[in-house]
Amino acid sequence: MPDEKAAATVQVWDPLVRVGHWVLVIAFAVAYLTEDDALEIHEWAGYVVAAYILVRLVWGFVGPKHARFSDFLFNPFTALAYLFDLVRARAARHIGHSPAGAMMVFALLFMLTGTVATGMAELALSHGEGPFTLFLEKQTAESPSADTAPIVEDEGGEGPGRREESQMQEIHELFANLTLILIVLHVAGVVAASIVHKESLVMAMITGRKRADGSPH
Repeated sequence: MPDEKAAATVQVWDPLVRVGHWVLVIAFAVAYLTEDDALEIHEWAGYVVAAYILVRLVWGFVGPKHARFSDFLFNPFTALAYLFDLVRARAARHIGHSPAGAMMVFALLFMLTGTVATGMAELALSHGEGPFTLFLEKQTAESPSADTAPIVEDEGGEGPGRREESQMQEIHELFANLTLILIVLHVAGVVAASIVHKESLVMAMITGRKRADGSPH
């Protein structure tokens, strides 16, 4: 019986994809929940997210079949058609990423990149820390007025530098909140697809295995 069960499934998600997925879940949750109360923890969680993005981008070109971006390149119309079929419980099953799942992967990578980049920029502006400080120092050194035009604060302690920091913080929070919305939609899609296709996609992301029948994608 164990041999028959193994033969009825196929390895889809490699260890790097699976471990990276759950590390990202934890890191984003920690970063989102510690933004104001524990800045150092927030920063390190953000660096973990950044490391994941870099590794996943590389793995999307050199990893195994189902990890490669080329395996799940669908046009938006195909993704919309899949979603309509999913709502009607008639969507075709895919071994790898479904069209909607593929769009979510790219959307999340984009939003996470924006979240990390704006977070690092805000950290450099407000605390003079992080990798973006090198860029800010170079920009300041190249500015012809860097030594002659100090920042003058407005009433209430709001100078140009503080306003720029505040705006970057707002953009960072916007990216983070949009990412959270995508995550909620992603979870809803996973639940719906698990019901329609009668298999646990969460368990598949733990074991790496799925039923062998279905689309080659």
